[in-house]
Amino acid sequence: MTVASWNVLHRVHADNWASEIAGRWPDETDRIAAVTALVAGRAEQVIALQEVSGDQLADLRKSLPERTFHTLRYPRVPRPKQVASQLSEGFEALVLIVDGPSRTLAAEPFDNDPGNGALVVEVAGVRVIATHVTGDSRRNRQFARLAELATPGPAVLLGDFNADSSTVATALGADFEIAGFAPDGPATRPRTTTSKSQFIDHVITRGLAVREAAVVPVAGVSDHNLVRAAVG
Repeated sequence: MTVASWNVLHRVHADNWASEIAGRWPDETDRIAAVTALVAGRAEQVIALQEVSGDQLADLRKSLPERTFHTLRYPRVPRPKQVASQLSEGFEALVLIVDGPSRTLAAEPFDNDPGNGALVVEVAGVRVIATHVTGDSRRNRQFARLAELATPGPAVLLGDFNADSSTVATALGADFEIAGFAPDGPATRPRTTTSKSQFIDHVITRGLAVREAAVVPVAGVSDHNLVRAAVG
């Protein structure tokens, strides 16, 4: 099975944090089309997306009618703080796009953060878990929940974990394998300022081998690069 994961950056978060992506793409309609084009051009069987706005989700569904969409719509809706939102549907969702048969097993926001969560889908006998983990101490309970959702395996976890591989490995335990990316290659969360670039997006398996892991640059369409791998 081939898998990919990408945090596509919700527009409200981009504006609230004055992201350089917002400045590069003043018209969100153009960026939405660019994100959709990149996703449509991917050949992976399973694609996990984080920070998907309602407008982005609608455009993806329209452009990929042959794919199956599984979604978790968060109870928390991002609120504009700096500028008015350009979005018609401003909700935020976690999304799994699957080419082939699949079924949803669970879709839940984390109990300590209504703006992040986990989406579990069965694909070819494998539990595929898309997630976005909170970047503070709340993540400890979230990692524990992810380990529960991945049991029994085999399972693959895809997402933005807001932590490096060492931190994630310690939290999840020895039963999980984290795909390694070339340390001298592109980061999953690149920075152009003085802040250090990060490797915080991961492909993680339980009971499966992982190979051909790579970070795929996305030319500034999001503040994260896409990650991909083959598992089995």
